[in-house]
Amino acid sequence: MFELIESPTTQHISATEPDWSREVCECWWNPSRQLLKSIREYQKWQKRGGIIGRLFCKWNVLQHRFWSIVTAADIPINCQIEGGLLLTHPTGVVIHPDASIGPNCLILQQVTVVAGVKIGGHVDIGAGAKIIRPVTIGNHAKIGANAVVIYDVPEGATAIGVPAKLIQAS
Repeated sequence: MFELIESPTTQHISATEPDWSREVCECWWNPSRQLLKSIREYQKWQKRGGIIGRLFCKWNVLQHRFWSIVTAADIPINCQIEGGLLLTHPTGVVIHPDASIGPNCLILQQVTVVAGVKIGGHVDIGAGAKIIRPVTIGNHAKIGANAVVIYDVPEGATAIGVPAKLIQAS
């Protein structure tokens, strides 16, 4: 009787293939995307090396410092972030350089991620969430706002509360 029609907003987001269009700067004043761009460019030129590589690395370090101040985010220039990251409100985001973040994740404001954390692909992390132990967050997981994660979160699970507990999807 009813037919499910899939709209563009309900398309499946990959946990393995980065969607680079999520990071494209459509205008100059887009601080979160400019911050990510400076990180990506720095890492690209560092891999290339040589005199020109070192020169562009220095330029990207300056850009990274500028956009870090503008966004009030502490995301290291040598962090391990795969493509497609969305930082809609990057203020107060702190990511340790030894944490790894998979493709197509969403991180909201005031999120803290410590060393040793492994975040899978297409993970949504709510505002104020803290991941304060070296844990693994599975693909397509969701971390609720202000949750404090101290245990692994399996694939597709939702964790909420202090300390975070898994809830059943409805």
